[in-house]
Amino acid sequence: MENMSIRELMSPVNDFPRISSEATFNDTLMALEKSQEEFKAGKSRQRILLVEDQRGTVLGKVSPMDLMKGLEASYEKIEKPETIYRWGLGYALETMKEEFRLWQKPLADLCRKAEELKVESFATKPTKGHKVDIDDTMDSAFHFFVMARHDSLFVMEKDKILGLLRFSDVYKKIAQEIKKCVLTS
Repeated sequence: MENMSIRELMSPVNDFPRISSEATFNDTLMALEKSQEEFKAGKSRQRILLVEDQRGTVLGKVSPMDLMKGLEASYEKIEKPETIYRWGLGYALETMKEEFRLWQKPLADLCRKAEELKVESFATKPTKGHKVDIDDTMDSAFHFFVMARHDSLFVMEKDKILGLLRFSDVYKKIAQEIKKCVLTS
């Protein structure tokens, strides 16, 4: 892993399609579909949407999973489910589901939510376990990928998002390095 650097493997923000933080749920759904189509057709290098404010400052990212979480805002009140299950407390999640009334009527007013929800309210933003500094070691990034199971990490310089470090790119680089070892032995 000493041959890998975050700076080398990250994808800069300019490589990603963007959406305004004022975009609605419906706008975001359409933009994600368009992004996916362009990626599959080879017209775009990325399919993750970055969310930006009016000044063009990147605030976060949005994926299909973020979109679904946006339909049920109460999920933000619960500790990460993977943490709950890891500690053998899965039964507690069912209690929380009842307490917070999660997905009791998730689709009942879907059309209203699709026009009222703004992407900024459900986009993933950089948090302590979801970001690395441009000069951090690859070991710290790898730890976040494995322990938190993120598909990408925000690459930061101070408070500015410079790009994303995608797990798929890290995996590809690790596979290349391992293949070199096999060929030389």
